[in-house]
Amino acid sequence: MRSLDDLRRTLLRIDRRGYKAYQEIEGRYQGNAYLLMIDQVQGDPFAAPSRVRVLLSQDQAGFPPELYPTTPRRIALQDYLIRRFAEAIHAIVEGSRGSGRSGFIGIDCGGQEVLERTACLVSEQGVEVRFVMGLPAAGRTILAHEAIAMCFENLPRIVDESLRYSRLEPRSLRRHLEVVEDQAALRAQLREQGLVAFLGNGAILPRRSGVDDRPLRGDGPMVIPLQAPSELEVTLHAPHAGAVRGMGLPAGVTLIVGGGFHGKSTLLRALERGVYPHIPGDGREQVVTLSTAVKIRAEDGRSVAGVDISPFINHLPFGKETRNFSTENAGGSTSQAANILEALEAGAELLLVDEDTSATNFMIRDERMQELVAKAQEPITPFLDKVRQLYAEHGVSTILVMGGSGDYFDVADRVIQMEAYRPLDVTDRARAIREKQPLRRLHEGGDRFGPMPARAPLASSFDPSRGRREVKIDAKGLRSLLFGRLMIDLGAVEQLVDDSQTRAIGEAIHYLAMRCFSRELTLREALDTLDRELEDKGLDILAPYPAGDLAMPRRFEIAAAINRMRSLKIAMSNEQ
Repeated sequence: MRSLDDLRRTLLRIDRRGYKAYQEIEGRYQGNAYLLMIDQVQGDPFAAPSRVRVLLSQDQAGFPPELYPTTPRRIALQDYLIRRFAEAIHAIVEGSRGSGRSGFIGIDCGGQEVLERTACLVSEQGVEVRFVMGLPAAGRTILAHEAIAMCFENLPRIVDESLRYSRLEPRSLRRHLEVVEDQAALRAQLREQGLVAFLGNGAILPRRSGVDDRPLRGDGPMVIPLQAPSELEVTLHAPHAGAVRGMGLPAGVTLIVGGGFHGKSTLLRALERGVYPHIPGDGREQVVTLSTAVKIRAEDGRSVAGVDISPFINHLPFGKETRNFSTENAGGSTSQAANILEALEAGAELLLVDEDTSATNFMIRDERMQELVAKAQEPITPFLDKVRQLYAEHGVSTILVMGGSGDYFDVADRVIQMEAYRPLDVTDRARAIREKQPLRRLHEGGDRFGPMPARAPLASSFDPSRGRREVKIDAKGLRSLLFGRLMIDLGAVEQLVDDSQTRAIGEAIHYLAMRCFSRELTLREALDTLDRELEDKGLDILAPYPAGDLAMPRRFEIAAAINRMRSLKIAMSNEQ
């Protein structure tokens, strides 16, 4: 292993040479303060920056073991260090030092959610941080002195400011860890309390905008701390916050109603994101949802491969099969039916549905339409007639935003009205209305919900090659994933929150194709296998090199990406 002095000498030797000479500095360099690993050098100053790692032993970093004994605390500590590293970069790095990305230092850092990332790994042995550096050049000529300034001036200061326990603000660090650990504890209590979600009193749910997920601030009418209605107020217990009171949403079918702009979709959005822990100050630190919750919507134009949508759609014109339904261009109702069955296949226990993003004819068919169009001529069984069966037979709950149809009063266990961003329990009023105005429409759902899908993707569906490259996988932003020659559209997969999750999903698909689908496992069996291996070995199993830009995806978003691959082929079987 070379020393940091060797790195300095090599940089001086290649000064003013062509950019490719930078490849000579790849390798490991031991210093007194840390080990520097330059894993990959970029091909030119305009290419993706070079991949770099820093490793400190715990003797050098000094983090007490009590900061990371559990998985939630370890993930929170890693997240905190990544954010401090990013802040130090912003404060210390001067900016451009030449052409292209010259002088750039960056790390994969999160937003409002706390995710497990490969950018930082903490263990009893030490702290490893993975980041990128844009090696400086004028045109494509090496600027060694600028590179030396980055490696020997900027980087040591960044490491000292962010990765040494003695230099960190202990109250801020412990607050970060405690908030995340509390959220895990609250979420763990949901099932035993018969709940699917919990929103702590005082939560701030509105966000600044559709593209800014930070909490709305100020004293405006929307910035109203949440207060649970007395009928739904429960107490959970967190290890650090103690007794936490708030609104508990019970298992079953829950309606969220109210006028437009009163906060219905804002509440549902908070529940969607409640599957993740949030940073201190987010406003949703005590909003937790079952980790198996999936947002469902209509998705015109998506492809569907071998899904049994017969619980919702049957007797299509011209005899088209719905027990093994495939299409390159699904409509609103067929896409929403497929989205539900695919979520159930992946293990969803809670469906989150907003009428604004649903197909109207999938959600409801009223008595007048039933009288005009006989059931024999209508292939769609509305969700209204299946939602209770789904809970009764399979234990799958639903939280549904509904502002336009009171027919759902007949199937709801609980009705919450949002009034100026305040939740009110109006279940008794809804039941009184139901008794006063009984439905005359006919139930169209049959006696049972129907079978749960169990599909086995064919390994031949997954070809990651592109041109001369055997594997080409890349996230093109949050909602698009390049897999070989195929672009996967994830625009309707609303619980994705980070580009690095999307990138990890691409790697996970390749991993599953090589290790699971080649053995003809069902999709659910493959996801179970992947979950176990990720829990045992971490995200590093997905990449062929030490990647610093992967974040933990949920199994539901991995399944969603697989199901949206237009190359997907299925061997179909059904389980009751």
